[in-house]
Amino acid sequence: MKMLAKPLLSVVISTYNYAVVLPRAVESVLAQLDEASAELVVIDDGSTDDTQQVLAESLAAQSGRFRIVHKSNGGASSARNLGLRETAGDYLIFLDADDELAPAALAALSAHLAAQPQTRMVIGGHIAVSADGNRREHKPAALPEQPLARLRAYLLDKRLALSNGACAMHRDVFTRGNYPEAFRSAEDIPVFAQALANYPCTLLEQPLALIHKHDDSLRHQFSHAKAGGLALVDEVFAPQRLDARFQSLKPEFYVQRCLSLFRSAYLAGDVTTAKSYFTAAVKVDWQVLFKGSYARKALRLWLGAAR
Repeated sequence: MKMLAKPLLSVVISTYNYAVVLPRAVESVLAQLDEASAELVVIDDGSTDDTQQVLAESLAAQSGRFRIVHKSNGGASSARNLGLRETAGDYLIFLDADDELAPAALAALSAHLAAQPQTRMVIGGHIAVSADGNRREHKPAALPEQPLARLRAYLLDKRLALSNGACAMHRDVFTRGNYPEAFRSAEDIPVFAQALANYPCTLLEQPLALIHKHDDSLRHQFSHAKAGGLALVDEVFAPQRLDARFQSLKPEFYVQRCLSLFRSAYLAGDVTTAKSYFTAAVKVDWQVLFKGSYARKALRLWLGAAR
């Protein structure tokens, strides 16, 4: 029996009730498997729609060119963590089921890794696709040399944007921690943060993914963010992820997280929760009172004029 060579790249598609668009994601990867040393594994996170049938039909049509793993529903983090265990590649790409791998992405990654074998995270460009079909290309921003500056650029200054599907991470990154399964939103932030802080990272300007934007309801988005709440701050700055060199950024990230949750609660109409997050931010940094749009929203709340 011929032994298959260990792949360089493993693409993991985690899906939950995305039967309608899932074939698009799968086909975008399968079209490139012959161009690179790569494998595809789809993790079905307990879908209740037609996902199982769609995957079975695709697998039959593709003569078993990818693998399917079914599990009970546990969220994106648990699906990605299972993908880590079920794959063999040195580098992993986590592609969301409603997105697509950009044409020639795997070949571009393979060439980049051959030229930059030391890298442990490749940050690529992506194309944002709006609900009306409009496309906008995003190239990765300049990458600071120092780990602390990289982390600040990502967590605080928002100058470094990272997207699942548009980056590849080496397995070494996950020795510090997997995706935190207690969170249903922002679960990728702790992983991206530990990669930027602790490992060599490189840029690849070529678009690696097509990221499809959706008009999800504000209440639905906020329900997941509220569930994770401020616990995300401790998860991001857990010592095994970020050691003492990076803890100086924690208070500022705490305030930023408070304000982000405040804004989400405000837009979702949850007045009590919005007030609590704004108050928590002010207790750490009183200068929040002078942060334009946040201060105006807070004033409306306390005056009883929130929309």
